[in-house]
Amino acid sequence: MTTAATMSIAETSTVSRPFPLKHFGSYSPRKSLPAVWMRSGTSKGLFIHRSDLPDATEDWAPILLSAMGSSGSRGKQIDGIGGATSTTSKVAVIAKSTRPGIDVDYTFVQVAPDQAKIDMTGNCGNIASGVGPFSVDEGLVVAMPGQKEASGSRIFVGYLLTDHQISVRVYNTNTQKAILETIQLSPVGKFREDGTCRIPGVEGTSSPIKVAFLNPAGSMTGKMFPSGAKQEILTLQSPNLGAVHVRVSLVDAGNPFVLVDSGSLNVEGKSMCPFSLDTDLGVLAEEIRRNGAVQFGLASDVESAGLVRGTPKIAFLSAPAEETSDIDVLAFSMGKPHPSIQMTGVVCIGAAMAIYGTVAWHLSRASDSQVPKHGMNVGGQRIANPVPVRIRHPAGVIETETVLDMRGEGDVDVEQVAVMRTARRLFEGNVFYRA
Repeated sequence: MTTAATMSIAETSTVSRPFPLKHFGSYSPRKSLPAVWMRSGTSKGLFIHRSDLPDATEDWAPILLSAMGSSGSRGKQIDGIGGATSTTSKVAVIAKSTRPGIDVDYTFVQVAPDQAKIDMTGNCGNIASGVGPFSVDEGLVVAMPGQKEASGSRIFVGYLLTDHQISVRVYNTNTQKAILETIQLSPVGKFREDGTCRIPGVEGTSSPIKVAFLNPAGSMTGKMFPSGAKQEILTLQSPNLGAVHVRVSLVDAGNPFVLVDSGSLNVEGKSMCPFSLDTDLGVLAEEIRRNGAVQFGLASDVESAGLVRGTPKIAFLSAPAEETSDIDVLAFSMGKPHPSIQMTGVVCIGAAMAIYGTVAWHLSRASDSQVPKHGMNVGGQRIANPVPVRIRHPAGVIETETVLDMRGEGDVDVEQVAVMRTARRLFEGNVFYRA
């Protein structure tokens, strides 16, 4: 009789063993689903076809939590493929779209690394940048070998976008907003990974992916400024710091963000520079975020706001310390400092910096009399486009392009915010889960 030691992997699930199975409980076959693990921007995530998951989104949680290893046991994700951080515990679910003018539908799922919870209330711009490459490589969007876009080559923040490219129109179901991704193609019509584009937070270079978030205002609330104010003072009672008054802009573009003027905190004996990782700053950030959620209208009170950690998000803003940036930012993700910055944060801040009266607007200018960087002339004239914005974060400086349109009363609409990203397929196959 063949022993267990000489069996192949395929045989072990069907051939009898020299020990009684009853000692190990009832046997159940392994469950798996096809998936791709990708580095997408400065995040990593599981990319899955919508057709491989249950029809009802309510049934996704047990599968995704098991696959990522999120049981709530010390947040290590040992029994799954998650990386035990919010930036490496993400999922993209993608399907061919039936919507007019859209190629694929994309649903983002944030899997909590330290508890058995998923959050589908917002989008992730970094993970979104991998949707175009995945869709082309998986055949959801077909590019002909040698295909050339009619628009031709152009320069975007220092990188040449070649003729051999394709634009993929993505609909994010979380925010009900469209994203236009321009990716480079190989000679056989697949995504070309190699290139010279370098992004802060990622070693090496890859081909550039232009990700344009179209009409990003009102991603969850329907308004750019849900509270009706471009900036306001939040007052809260901190258990550790007492009464705190903080100047914020509550902006919903790409994702809802509480944008904090770090200079307004004035907490005695505490350094609130944007890259200070003091423990009290993390606690305070969550307290401000919860109060902001109530002002956004996303929660009825601060207690219920604490139950949804994914939205709104929060970022501390400061005037630029160096001439290489227009603003300095420390963002938080799921209660912890982000190692770089969320792409939706870039979108939100890029939009806010172009709108007079926001915290971001004032911090990016030396004085109120300074001419706006984008050269806006109040009086009904169209704004010079696109507007370049440089945002410094802990991993470096990211450049964006914000396209604006002047309204009759002298205010502006944000038509799109574009960023450059890269992506790389790390492995493909089946991911096993228990559910």
